[in-house]
Amino acid sequence: MATRAIRGAIQVEANTSAEIASGVQELISSILASNSISPDDVISVFFTSTADLTAAFPAATCREMGFANVPLLGSVEVPVPNALDRTVRALLLVETELPREKITHAYLRGAAALRRDIAQ
Repeated sequence: MATRAIRGAIQVEANTSAEIASGVQELISSILASNSISPDDVISVFFTSTADLTAAFPAATCREMGFANVPLLGSVEVPVPNALDRTVRALLLVETELPREKITHAYLRGAAALRRDIAQ
C-alpha cells in the first residue's frame, strides 16, 4: 500500500457556516468517491481557507463526515493580491493501491480556474 497526496479546492458562495460546510462536504465527498477511498484510508487532512472565510472551520465539517479519528488541521491561505476569494483548499494524505497517475484531484466550482488541467 502506498501513501499518496490528493489535492482539492472549492470556491463557496458566501462566508456563512452553511456555505462552508456545504463546500467542504462536496469537496471531500468528491475526492473520496473519485479515488474509491473512505475515511479509514485517510492518514490526515490539511485545510486552508482564504482570509475572507471566517464563519466556520472546514475541519469541523470534515470531522462530522466520519473523520473523527483522522488528524485534521486548518490554516489561512497566503493573501496574494487578486487571488481567488472564498476558497477552501484541502490536502489529504491517504493509503491506497492507486498509482500516482491514477489519483484524481478535485477542483470544483470556481476553484476549477486554479487547475484547469485537472479540474472536474
